[in-house]
Amino acid sequence: MTMPTTLIFGAALGVPSAMMLACVSRRLRGALSPYLGLGAAPALVAAVAANPGERLVMGHGRLAFHLMLDAPGALLLGTAALLWMLAGFFASRATSDSAASGGFVVCWTMTMTGSVGVFLAADVVSLYFLLAVLSVGACGLILHGDGPRPRYAAGLYLGVALLAESFVLAALILMVRATPGGSLVIADVASALPGSPWRDTTMALLLIGLGMKVGIIPFHFWMTYAYGTATTPAAAVLSGAVVKAGVIALLRFLPFAHPSPDVGIPMAVLGMVGAFYGVAMGITQYRSKIVLAYSSVSQMGLLFAVIGMGLAAGHPGAVAASAFYAAHHLLVKGTLFLSVGVIALSGPRLSRGVLIPTAIVALSLGGLPLTGGVLAKCAAKGVLGDGWAGSLGAASSVASILLMLHFTRCLSAMRNAEPGAVVRAPFVATWLAMVLACLLVPWVIPLAMPTCAPREVLAPGALWSALWPVLVGGILAVAWQRWGRSMPEAPAGDAVDALRLPLRIGAGIGRCSECVDTLVRGWSVSSLTLLLTVLVLFGMLFLA
Repeated sequence: MTMPTTLIFGAALGVPSAMMLACVSRRLRGALSPYLGLGAAPALVAAVAANPGERLVMGHGRLAFHLMLDAPGALLLGTAALLWMLAGFFASRATSDSAASGGFVVCWTMTMTGSVGVFLAADVVSLYFLLAVLSVGACGLILHGDGPRPRYAAGLYLGVALLAESFVLAALILMVRATPGGSLVIADVASALPGSPWRDTTMALLLIGLGMKVGIIPFHFWMTYAYGTATTPAAAVLSGAVVKAGVIALLRFLPFAHPSPDVGIPMAVLGMVGAFYGVAMGITQYRSKIVLAYSSVSQMGLLFAVIGMGLAAGHPGAVAASAFYAAHHLLVKGTLFLSVGVIALSGPRLSRGVLIPTAIVALSLGGLPLTGGVLAKCAAKGVLGDGWAGSLGAASSVASILLMLHFTRCLSAMRNAEPGAVVRAPFVATWLAMVLACLLVPWVIPLAMPTCAPREVLAPGALWSALWPVLVGGILAVAWQRWGRSMPEAPAGDAVDALRLPLRIGAGIGRCSECVDTLVRGWSVSSLTLLLTVLVLFGMLFLA
């Protein structure tokens, strides 16, 4: 490996790690707050300048850390690093006056370290360790949120994350056992999976664990609590960069070279259900962050369907198409959350200027022509095909337009700052940079990683194919605005809220059992023997 690439990889993971370790000192922790956006800069350099396939090994033996960038990893690392940088500048100014800024800095740097590291990890030990770092840090970001019940939201997120990682750990153990020589390198482990005697069990564990990470139904409920509670910059990186850790793991572990319709088709069906479920729930919400959370449920569902169809057919372009779609979603969702923050801080005059670019970015999720979204939809269509999956994919574009127009309406109705409020220039500059990244970066990516050629989506027929879902979605949005407003607002945590009554009943039973246990443990052995004798006698009487 060449020295420059060694330095690039070392800096990409080393700089955010050093920032995290520096937080041990209270003095350094306070000094780091203005520079949160700089921690991911080496990762962006690595994504652009590193040679694909080259590897950095740190340490010796089976526990050595292997870092490597393939094309999907470089794509997701680059866009994630860009979001971490811009959201970090936003966060450093938003928390500068907060008494809890020190704790926020610790959690931010920890989450950033895990997020950057997951895209670089090339062995299962590194990947699992960095996933754990990512989960703990993200839980802290939610805990430092300004929404309702941050402790509950953080605890729920951490519980789901730990449960997901237990499934992933079990899958990784089975994969390593089936790998010749017990190699821990991800490429070796993934190539041995199709011939594993525990293939079906391994893939089931992997899909359940990583499905929880990316928010596939019925494991999606943590998203509404986490995104609704976290601060604006934290929600931007959680919805954009953090959730993509599960996506890159799916792309690296699933055997796309070996068609697996028995696994891929159920994945695609479940993903499509999530794509429409997220929209159906989202249009009943009126808080901008919650609408965006359900949009993530929908978009991750569609991405899961693309991955599933690619796995079912052994599609050679499925990995690149899925990575491109995920990168576009990362940029868009990060931008939309920052838009919520800018509008919340600004007065009415600036709000009107923010709404139009925000609406364009939002509609790109549905494939608005001339935006990066039309390239993402084109890449996804190439994997979904022209059958039932392709038809549902087109319908999901209509549904996304409906939801994003609903989001824009909710954003325009937000309670802003005082009429004379003037939002600080750094917030607007950061938001504007994210908007430009959303509009420009997707058109640059195909030059280095072909997924869907720009000329394909600029042809007249392709433009109409992208435009009609926008028109139909707009008509549905007008109809929903007129006749759907009488619909009651669904609980933001749907699945969890539906379980609250059974959980309360279960807690009551648990308290009763605890009382009985305390009472029984206070009895002597002779009393327990007498009680058991009486119960046996009564049983014999009833049986007679």
